[in-house]
Amino acid sequence: MTSDILIIGGGIAGISAAARLSAHGSVTVLEAEDSLGYHASGRSAAMFEREYGNRTVRALNYASETHLKTADGGVLSPRGILMVAGAEHLDAFRAESREMALEPISPEEAFAMVPVLNRGKVAAAAASHGAQDLDADKLLQGFTRIARKNGAQIRTRCPVTAIRHTGKMWEAETPQGTHCTRILVNAAGAWVDEIARMAGVAPLGFTPYRRSIAQVPAPAGHDVKNWPMLHGAQEAWYAKPGAGKLLISPSEEHLMEPHDAWADDMVLAEGIARYEEMVTTPVTRLETSWAGLRTFSPDRALVIGRDKEQPAFFWLAGQGGYGFQTSPAASRLACDLITGAKPELDADLVAGLSPERFDA
Repeated sequence: MTSDILIIGGGIAGISAAARLSAHGSVTVLEAEDSLGYHASGRSAAMFEREYGNRTVRALNYASETHLKTADGGVLSPRGILMVAGAEHLDAFRAESREMALEPISPEEAFAMVPVLNRGKVAAAAASHGAQDLDADKLLQGFTRIARKNGAQIRTRCPVTAIRHTGKMWEAETPQGTHCTRILVNAAGAWVDEIARMAGVAPLGFTPYRRSIAQVPAPAGHDVKNWPMLHGAQEAWYAKPGAGKLLISPSEEHLMEPHDAWADDMVLAEGIARYEEMVTTPVTRLETSWAGLRTFSPDRALVIGRDKEQPAFFWLAGQGGYGFQTSPAASRLACDLITGAKPELDADLVAGLSPERFDA
């Protein structure tokens, strides 16, 4: 089985790249799991926050916004963010709210937005109406539909077990047979360094971190559909309305080996306790919980570009917690670089995303 481009990884990174690249040549996507978007892509909090991430990531957010607003009728809907803090965390609150471009509001205004907030605990609040819910499944399915319409072959339950380069072609062994290609795109999420080693390419030092989340009933029977996403200062927790319920995360970053992640009950309990300090309604029941791995490069920006030592090996990695909201611009850049088109993004940003930045 031969294609012009072989993409390893069927999450939002790999599928969005397939949608772009399949207009220029034959593309095959290999996904180890039974379905696309199984790991980090299927466990996202699904928000679009323009000011989320470092400067390089924010530039990708800005470049992706138009696509997210218009593709398939748009995948964004109003949500907003509200950050609250107790008196003991005011310094961290001020720094974080500035970084996220939040506007200070009075505690009374915060109570009007979220009536279960604890009036005796909330000492400061800041908000933004710019953050939006992102329909992650709709975005993933939209890119999948484009890729398939263009003739891309998408194979699930197809883990790569060995990779070799013959001098002209890559050969990737799978239980479904050998796949040959000129260009290998590494979009394997938490496994990107493992895929690089398998291909004889030097790993770049990606680190997967676990983040857990629990779904709980709406507090005290409140209608939460118009509540903003809640953040605690010091990134101690967040809570997000969804489907009439509340998703609560301890916002942890625990270093992990690549694996099918699951939530840690003690970590969840600690995060929920921090949330409960700021509200008047305790959590009495967890309906379900899960976890995902957010994989970061050493400088926490995405890595998009050809490997310096092996140009036929292309990195599309390090999405961290930004994969969905950066995917339109990230996949466009990957397509431009692979096909030799002039990138739409400016040269400084392209350099800031290149794997060669780590040479310094």
